[in-house]
Amino acid sequence: MLIRDISVDPPLVLAPLAGLTDSAMRRLCRRNGASMVWTEMVSAEGAIRNSWKTFELLAFHEEERPIAFQLFGSRPESMAEATRRAAALKPDAIDVNAGCPVKKVVKSTSGAALMKDLELLRDVVQAVIESTTLPVTVKIRSGWDECSINAPEAAGMLGELGVAAITVHPRTRSQGFKGVSDWSLLPEVKRSCSVPVIGSGDVKTPEDALRMLEETGVDGVMIGRGAVGNPWLFSRAAALIATGKVPPEPTLAERLRLAIEHLGLIVEAKGEHRGVMEMRKHIVATLKGFPGAVELRRELVIMEGSENVRARLERALAEEVRCDDSNG
Repeated sequence: MLIRDISVDPPLVLAPLAGLTDSAMRRLCRRNGASMVWTEMVSAEGAIRNSWKTFELLAFHEEERPIAFQLFGSRPESMAEATRRAAALKPDAIDVNAGCPVKKVVKSTSGAALMKDLELLRDVVQAVIESTTLPVTVKIRSGWDECSINAPEAAGMLGELGVAAITVHPRTRSQGFKGVSDWSLLPEVKRSCSVPVIGSGDVKTPEDALRMLEETGVDGVMIGRGAVGNPWLFSRAAALIATGKVPPEPTLAERLRLAIEHLGLIVEAKGEHRGVMEMRKHIVATLKGFPGAVELRRELVIMEGSENVRARLERALAEEVRCDDSNG
């Protein structure tokens, strides 16, 4: 898949997830097979007010490239200025969020609310395109509700504007993250435009990624919550696409090593207290589905101090390695 001059091979990318896809997670996903990553969504209004929290969300390391900055907003002039400021940080692309269903976002006519007003969506995206030489992509939903499914119409309009790619999450705003995403809409979106279309929604296994590519004809697959605590989903899906065979699930020892690595990255980026607090949600996702994992997770999510958390993870890893050696 080509997003203008960005080669995305294999066509498997990491979704923007608020509160989750920070630099630490993005680096782990890139190291484990994601071909491109998106930042958490960033407020255009915050960017033009020079909010330090906004620009903290845009901090990244070179190993994360190619990386897209995702902006949300509903005022074309604000989106234009935010784009100029974001582009100065030298990402590889700028993405416009027209899909977030969260109430505080849609209340400002941003995110998925733009699907109710395609003229405003056009004006917002046009302002972004005119403010940068970087590729501009857009993430949309099926529509506002089941009575207003307009993703194909939106995609056709965006393609004519000159966006470099369109990501479609085939749920309505009314659905939020509930129910099942309607992949049957994706071929219709693909037919409506001539730019790369990336499918998103309910990709939890390597088989899901391959099935989305084969059944819908999309050019790429965006993986979100399925990759939380499981960055191997990218490499395993890539192997399935390339060879027809799926590598085995990561072992508990591999998951413990990942948790140790992730802890180091997040504490380095966010400091001792905040890093440990934010790591808890990742530990819960990383260490699940194994005998004894529930008790270990209970210990870790109340533990304070990164050295204490690291020591407990390393002890669990040593115990697991000894167990593997004795069984082998």
